[in-house]
Amino acid sequence: MKTDILIAGCGCSGLYAALKLPRDKQILILSKSNLEKNDSYLAQGGMCVLKDESDFDSYFEDTMKAGHYENDPRTVEIMIRSSRALLDDLIGYGADFARNEDGSLDYTREGGHSDHRIVYHKDVTGKEITSHLLEAVKKLPNVKLVQYATLVDIISENNTCYGGIVRKSQRTVISSQTVEISPADAGFNEEELEAIEADFTILATGGIGGLYRHSTNYRHLTGDGLAMAIRHGIQLRDINYVQIHPTTFYSEVPEHRSFLISESVRGEGALLYDKNMQRFTNELLPRDLLTAEVKKQMAKDGTEHVWEDMRPLGQRELEEHFPNIVAHCAEMGYDAGKECIPVVPAQHYFMGGIRVGYDSETSMGQLYAVGETACNGVHGRNRLASNSLLESMVFAGRAAEAIAACPQDKIKKNPELIRKIDMGPYRDAEALEATYRRLVLDEIKKADMQEEKKNV
Repeated sequence: MKTDILIAGCGCSGLYAALKLPRDKQILILSKSNLEKNDSYLAQGGMCVLKDESDFDSYFEDTMKAGHYENDPRTVEIMIRSSRALLDDLIGYGADFARNEDGSLDYTREGGHSDHRIVYHKDVTGKEITSHLLEAVKKLPNVKLVQYATLVDIISENNTCYGGIVRKSQRTVISSQTVEISPADAGFNEEELEAIEADFTILATGGIGGLYRHSTNYRHLTGDGLAMAIRHGIQLRDINYVQIHPTTFYSEVPEHRSFLISESVRGEGALLYDKNMQRFTNELLPRDLLTAEVKKQMAKDGTEHVWEDMRPLGQRELEEHFPNIVAHCAEMGYDAGKECIPVVPAQHYFMGGIRVGYDSETSMGQLYAVGETACNGVHGRNRLASNSLLESMVFAGRAAEAIAACPQDKIKKNPELIRKIDMGPYRDAEALEATYRRLVLDEIKKADMQEEKKNV
């Protein structure tokens, strides 16, 4: 099969890239699960924006400080300067954000921020944004969406990417402009595995939460893009920079996915208590520092969780701003407006990833990486709250612009390589998945060991 652009992943970065690519380019978007099971849908708190020029210096400093000043300053500046245009874009696609009585945007604040600069939609901001991006993409005649189809490898030669190998299944659904179409009509063969020839490939495969026992991520997000990069010698960056969220709902019964108790809750006044219901820390510390404080208190108390008190917010604020969280607490047997809830740290976000430049280009020709699977240095060692949605879309847009600007005669093609692909190594799905998991975890472990030696 042949397409102009292959996008692996349909979270906000993959979708936004598709919307920003030229309409005369044929685009194929793959989703490992259904179109809504991606971490973009799970983002609760909001999206940071530059309110006005007077906020630039403090926003920049907050981002750098949270990242322990290991951030790339130029990338941080690009992200912040691009935020207002992106916000206008999202509103144009129909995304709705909380507003004050006079119609102005209502900004909230989270841990690590020195000011209120976060736009939000209740406690489901990611869903609000990503669902509208998806609806816009579904209207494009040049885009085919493929659900339950996994990119199992990229196809490369001499450090140039020529497409990818896709695993389909009986659950695979293909659609164009909301109309389901047959594999044959979409240009696919009838085999489980298929080589897709593409002028450009964009990896938007998400994070690595599926590699961890406790994570806020969907379980099928297991760092596939990273594993492919490792196999093909593509440069990585900060591979061991893994963020733990300090507050997820604790349950004695292992949950399929840890439920996030948003940083916005603490930004609006929620408190953290030890086993004696005594406050033990500053709740607005950056995530890594607060996680350390929570773990230290748990060790001191000999407990498996601490307590979060949302009562200071008041019942009305809880129900209007955090209805999803309140509902989950109720499902777990807690009335968040009247009692404290148990919370525990869990793996949440991946700051490292495939090394990319300012236009999301990887070290391999014709291959781009965006979203959580990419690392452009914007987050440094630790991500500032509510910068993830913003960063994902800003640099996905830049990838689309770079692809659109590439002259046609500069695009390398290799149809013979596509025809000669040996599908044998990919037939055992479980074995390949195990190999990929081991590749990523081993690389993280190796980076940890190198860092430990450096600090000795």
